[in-house]
Amino acid sequence: MSSRSQTGASGTPLLDRISGPADVRGLAAHELPALASEIREFLVEAVSRTGGHLGPNLGVVELTIALHRVFDSPRDRLLWDTGHQAYVHKLLTGRKDFERLRSRGGLSGYPSQEESDHDVIENSHASTALSYADGFAKAHQLRGLTDRHVVAIIGDGALTGGMAWEALNNISATKDLPLVIVVNDNGRSYAPTRGGLAEHLTTLRTTQGYERFLEWGKDRLRGTPVIGGPLLDTLHGAKKGLKDFVAPQGLFEDLGLKYVGPVDGHDTAQVESALRRARTFGGPVIVHCITQKGKGHAPAEQHELDQFHAIGAVSAKKKPSGPSWTSVFSEEMVRLGGEREDIVGITAAMLQPVGLEAFAKAYPKRVFDVGIAEQHAVTSAAGLALGGVHPVVAVYATFLNRAFDQVLMDVALHGCGVTFALDRAGATGNDGPSHNGMWDMSILQVVPGLRVAAPRDGARLRALLREAVEVEDAPTVVRYPKGAVEADIEPVASVGGLDVLVRARGVSRVLLVSVGAMARVSLEAAALLAERGVGVTVVDPRWVKPVNSALVGLAAEHELVATVEDNGRVGGVGSAITQALRDARVTTPVREFALTQKFFEHGSRNELLDEAGLTADNIAQTVHESLAAAGAHHLQDVS
Repeated sequence: MSSRSQTGASGTPLLDRISGPADVRGLAAHELPALASEIREFLVEAVSRTGGHLGPNLGVVELTIALHRVFDSPRDRLLWDTGHQAYVHKLLTGRKDFERLRSRGGLSGYPSQEESDHDVIENSHASTALSYADGFAKAHQLRGLTDRHVVAIIGDGALTGGMAWEALNNISATKDLPLVIVVNDNGRSYAPTRGGLAEHLTTLRTTQGYERFLEWGKDRLRGTPVIGGPLLDTLHGAKKGLKDFVAPQGLFEDLGLKYVGPVDGHDTAQVESALRRARTFGGPVIVHCITQKGKGHAPAEQHELDQFHAIGAVSAKKKPSGPSWTSVFSEEMVRLGGEREDIVGITAAMLQPVGLEAFAKAYPKRVFDVGIAEQHAVTSAAGLALGGVHPVVAVYATFLNRAFDQVLMDVALHGCGVTFALDRAGATGNDGPSHNGMWDMSILQVVPGLRVAAPRDGARLRALLREAVEVEDAPTVVRYPKGAVEADIEPVASVGGLDVLVRARGVSRVLLVSVGAMARVSLEAAALLAERGVGVTVVDPRWVKPVNSALVGLAAEHELVATVEDNGRVGGVGSAITQALRDARVTTPVREFALTQKFFEHGSRNELLDEAGLTADNIAQTVHESLAAAGAHHLQDVS
């Protein structure tokens, strides 16, 4: 319980005075540590109630305060990569109502243009902010807007992504580009940052060479009349940056980027001083800030896995929800790994969230964390497959979008046996439009030879994953949603590889094709139609790409085909079935139920499904109306 609720008075008097960045700039320097403490208290209490990204925001409190004291947002553009570390930014720009954080009608968990002029990009896909910043800064130059700055805040984990280095390569080529790049270095993304860059930053983070040389210089040159004064200024690092000669930041300098740091990211005065220096350089400059993820909250600081990267509503009492889709995948991967030594796992900086942690513990030499580099992950998987092993690339469905070219041209073109496990497929909800995995079954339809499986329950996830890894001459995909797995739904029959979930009593007028996790709502819709006297057969294709020829045959026997999927309507499974029927000259009409092709506002999965009309009531009503309309049209043709 906070001091506010205990006493009836505000426990955050300084934060209460902040309605915008001008108020932050108006605070005295000695008040800033207290403000930082109040912000941490606020975040721990608020995010513990709602769930959200706690650790990343606790780590950037002083950094964000300094940013808003040095730069004038929104005139100066602050770009967050990724946006889940922008909670403090929201507080300092006047958004303090966290009661419905990440829920429909409340604050987004990421920057949102609809919320505030201070939010420039939603940006929850990492490694992109530097490219945005490059474009913004160049646009300012072209328009003659010399009185404003662009600042990109990027985590060390995001610098493992290739797109960040493409941006750095271009930024460094424009020597007068007024762009400040703040590297928020906490040695982590979800988990500890991997690779050569991480080792380089660790060297920068831990070197004492500069400090020792500074002390040496002050001892020996103090009082020297000829060079003492100017050189001492240099030794203090104010004008020429002696650190350039003794600290190993050559990686950035080789790119032509000025470097300031490393500085203590939890010392507002240090960060503020570094940012003010960077602002005056007139060209691209990196400010390297060392921070601690979860700073100021002991449970987060001590949580070795992800330091409370994202948490659920820890203060709310919840009933046990059973195993998750991710945990079912995780368990089956461990079993498969024990049966087949050729199976390896690949993750893009998300070992635990995608369920590969247990596999890594069981078979540590057979899992590869490539950092936030989905493109590399996919093409590396192609190389592994060509080398004689079977890689399973586990990634959130929304992040496979980033590696489409690699799936198409590096994996499929070469007939590589690579399995993609797409977690968080369909409507995921709370993380907003960038995280809904509603694009995969559309974009993957165009990939020749690729097969897509959509399990409806845990038993089918296990079975389809096993079937997928048996394919060695083409890519396979197994996609499943976020959340808890409900009870298994056993088929009543099987037809040509299709699972029949409901067989109509009497004449079956409607063939309802249920895709993956939409099985339960499909069964409910079929029951409602049965109450209206409409015979419905419900089938689950299991493998939704390519379209099963048995499905085409069944469709020809019905008056209407209805498809239900939690993918976007355009180019999804429904569209593929419609095309297959047309190719086979089957004239049965198809009614497609899917997610509306738009960017959904953050909310729960059920809220998104309701908004898209993916409810049993709407499906049943629409199917009934479609049958009635088709019957009336038939009568007109006969007359």
